Amino acid sequence: MSHVSGYKGLVVWQKARQLAVAAYKLSDRFPSTKQFALTNQLRRAAISVLSNIAEGAGRRGNKEFRQFLYVSRGSLAELESQYHVQQCRK
Repeated sequence: MSHVSGYKGLVVWQKARQLAVAAYKLSDRFPSTKQFALTNQLRRAAISVLSNIAEGAGRRGNKEFRQFLYVSRGSLAELESQYHVQQCRK
């Protein structure tokens, strides 16, 4: 990936964008008791997935890009965990 604008053409980035939008919509429906902590964490993790894919794509080499994808994967696991916490608290 050699061009910063090229990240928008990546299917993984497009899916991450859809996931971020879904996370925002889901968290909008959380009860007010969850609005600060869990909502904020969930949204930040979703944005981190998306942002790390874009940032990695803007780097010069595949090794750096791969490292940012690993970070993105970690944020995805964080997002999934937060979702499960929210489901348990219903």
